Amino acid sequence: MAPPSYRHASVLLDGAVDALVHDPGGVYLDGTFGRGGHSRAILSRLNDAGRLIAIDRDPQAETEAQRLADTRFSFLRGEFAQLDDIASRQGLFGKLSGILLDIGVSSPQLDDPLRGFSFLRDGPLDMRMDPDQGESAADWLARAREQDIVRVFKSYGEERFAKRLARAIVARRTERPFTRTLDLAEVVKAAHPAWEKHKHPATRVFQALRIHVNGELEQLDAALEAALEALAPGGHLVVISFHSLEDRRVKRFIREHVRGDSHLPRGMPIRDDQLERRLESLGKARRPAGDEVERNPRARSAVLRVARKRK
Repeated sequence: MAPPSYRHASVLLDGAVDALVHDPGGVYLDGTFGRGGHSRAILSRLNDAGRLIAIDRDPQAETEAQRLADTRFSFLRGEFAQLDDIASRQGLFGKLSGILLDIGVSSPQLDDPLRGFSFLRDGPLDMRMDPDQGESAADWLARAREQDIVRVFKSYGEERFAKRLARAIVARRTERPFTRTLDLAEVVKAAHPAWEKHKHPATRVFQALRIHVNGELEQLDAALEAALEALAPGGHLVVISFHSLEDRRVKRFIREHVRGDSHLPRGMPIRDDQLERRLESLGKARRPAGDEVERNPRARSAVLRVARKRK
């Protein structure tokens, strides 16, 4: 039986594609195909000479991409951290007109209980974007030391009560391991001493586990560096992030390459000719308009940043 279909509304769709496609005959890369919303919009802006390559590590994204019948489009299963290698294999290293990165988990991944991302729907405690690779959240929680759980909750969830919640998890797992999402959510809920208004008490814990299991921040750092190398001079880098941990990294990366001091020790006195200014920022960060947030509440935290590789 085919898996159920879960709807996905691409966030900042028009703004992202407007910023990305500056040459309708260029070659573009969508580093996070998801369910294809951005890719389809990009293709609608390209002429017959244009081309789009999409990447995703999720096998369900690959299934969706196979439905996109367009000779200008190709899909490659993989991680966007490897986009420079992918561009090289396609003979496009340093030749891409634009790269789009839509960071984080997609709505279909959240909505499908079998993927294990949601604290609102019961399912296996998995959380891997690629279920064929790596360690599930359940497996990691079963073996992780308490101090490592604390570190992950603090670093990736910015959870104030990381120690208390980690202690509760470790105490419970001695009775039986965590294998289901709602089981973990209920333990966190019971142990959390200060619920935030309009936010489930397990929100930060699930975010932290997902980021850790998928290596999301390390993937993002690698993808930004790879994108800078894979872009052609004048090519556009467009990044959509959904929480401050991601956006701070994107903002810092763009700022350092705009200033040209990313390769130098902080505080070192330097001459202007020692700077390597490789990017130009194209405007301020953008956020979804009120009507988009009303249609899609998950868009409320999205931030769009755009830069151009210097010629």
